Amino acid sequence: MKLRPLLLIGLTVALFSVAFWLYAQSSGDPIIDGYRTTEVASVADAIEQLYGIQNYMPGDVRALFKTKFVGPAVTVQLKREEHKDPNGLSAMIGALDTIAPGSVLVIATDGDLKYGVLGGLMGTTLKVRGAVGAVTDASVRDLPQLQRIQFPVYSRGVAPGTTVNHYRTTANVPVICAGVKINPGDLISADEDGVVVIPKERAADVLKKAQELDFAEHSQYPFIEQTKSLSEAIKKFGRL
Repeated sequence: MKLRPLLLIGLTVALFSVAFWLYAQSSGDPIIDGYRTTEVASVADAIEQLYGIQNYMPGDVRALFKTKFVGPAVTVQLKREEHKDPNGLSAMIGALDTIAPGSVLVIATDGDLKYGVLGGLMGTTLKVRGAVGAVTDASVRDLPQLQRIQFPVYSRGVAPGTTVNHYRTTANVPVICAGVKINPGDLISADEDGVVVIPKERAADVLKKAQELDFAEHSQYPFIEQTKSLSEAIKKFGRL
């Protein structure tokens, strides 16, 4: 009989977590909401057409499962160093414990795939605090828990090793993640095509261009189905 109150408490916590997660998805920010309905490929094209830069991560940074999210970056830099300092990861832990709903955690490393820089404990913390996703250029671990809670993570691989005693961390600093510079507050947009970084000061202009490209792209699909001609579609819509 004592199990019933515990089950009720567990169910209440679970329902609260889901409600908080759903609340975080609706930002109330028209720019972020606009990116939520715009494909990452169109955003990447818009940045390249407007500014001549490729601000997306390479194809080996992949999601653990199908997902789509966008939010401002909270950055963490991991620096490889062997040590016995119990506070070596304190900056990263502090960033997790204070992350705002709707944010995306970005963990930048030296590219070593041997260690899982994000696992079940960190993923659970991010989920219940309302973060919408995480991105790293390293490996992750504890896949059963990350999949159970359905917390979206992009990484370069999976490895069982811990970062404890092998890294030191700093937080809320400019980082280079998978070759892309990211400042705290830059927007991270991710879907099945990958991850693109939108400089916060250019977010409105990029969104406008990306929405135009998205509209042209989706207008071409029925046109091609009708005419059976890609060249005619490109001529009419100017989009490839």
